[in-house]
Amino acid sequence: MSSHEPHPATTVVFTDGACAGNPGRGGWAWAVSPGGEPCGSGGAAHTTNQRMELQAVLEALRALPGQLTIVSDSTYVVHCFRDRWWVKWKANGWKNSQKQPVANTDIWMPLVELVQQRQPTFRWVKGHSGDPMNDLVDRLAVVASAGPFDVAEPRGPSAQPAQTSLFD
Repeated sequence: MSSHEPHPATTVVFTDGACAGNPGRGGWAWAVSPGGEPCGSGGAAHTTNQRMELQAVLEALRALPGQLTIVSDSTYVVHCFRDRWWVKWKANGWKNSQKQPVANTDIWMPLVELVQQRQPTFRWVKGHSGDPMNDLVDRLAVVASAGPFDVAEPRGPSAQPAQTSLFD
């Protein structure tokens, strides 16, 4: 097994965020590969694409037990953990290299805490390139961006359209 392949006991989860306008109505989603089940999604009435990308990863970590490989088309997410940007942010009081507050700290802080505890692996996938799982979570995030947003808890698999229709 190469160092890039997940351990057989590792769950591979794809994550994505979408935003209609930036800022605008947004959605996030995650789904386990292969097959897309279980999955989760949710959204916000006024958000950004980066916030939704982060929220997808945070929600997947909260929902799924065990060792995870998180696959994202967001270099913002993947590079943060690959290159350990968060270590300097945290040491500098959540300020970036320009001494400005790090954007989205309300999501980064709990996400970094979970990543430290859980030690997931991160892998980047090119978005909109025909990867079936990346395309699936993209569609789920777009659907979630339409709302409703009054639901306090993320919508789970039972609130999603049948998985087979998402591949049509």
